[in-house]
Amino acid sequence: MRILAFTDHHGDAHALAKVKKKSKKADLILCGGDITIFENHLKRIVRELNGLGKKVLLIHGNHEDERTLRKECEHHRNLTFLHKKFYEQDDVLFVGYGGGGFAPRDGEFEEFSKKIKTRHKKGQKLVVILHGPPHGTKVDIVMGDHVGSKSYANFIRKQKPDLVICGHIHDCNHRHDMIGKSIVVNPGPDGKMMDL
Repeated sequence: MRILAFTDHHGDAHALAKVKKKSKKADLILCGGDITIFENHLKRIVRELNGLGKKVLLIHGNHEDERTLRKECEHHRNLTFLHKKFYEQDDVLFVGYGGGGFAPRDGEFEEFSKKIKTRHKKGQKLVVILHGPPHGTKVDIVMGDHVGSKSYANFIRKQKPDLVICGHIHDCNHRHDMIGKSIVVNPGPDGKMMDL
């Protein structure tokens, strides 16, 4: 399966044009949130994502309200709002958790992660889409300090997902790292193609 992942384009038309071009070769598209600047032009951007003509799994960032984005996605057949939800395709379990991005610990995520552990079947690949990055990686550095979530990092160490998509830290766009055998990627606003 070929996936195209992107995050934090904040309505940038040039970045979205690059995502559109790359999407032609993708089987599935993953979006890690912050598709707007404080929900400006949200309806138009959501329509454009739906217009890619491929299934798009997306979560909200810190620039979108969870309820507002969920409601907008309900009107578009190609969009699946994945916050605290699961999506299965070709023996891959996709799970999303959006919003936030600033707290070193996230009790709500820690509670939700128990459901991920229960839902993930042996032998099934696991892909996690987060808005904020896990702590202690190359994708969570701001001015030399690690600012990501320790809750996310602990989950990744224990559950060992195959791939983690995250964003939020613009300085870390296009970076990747490993936590154990888990690949952690900030694909940036223009998107990154990956094979699962």
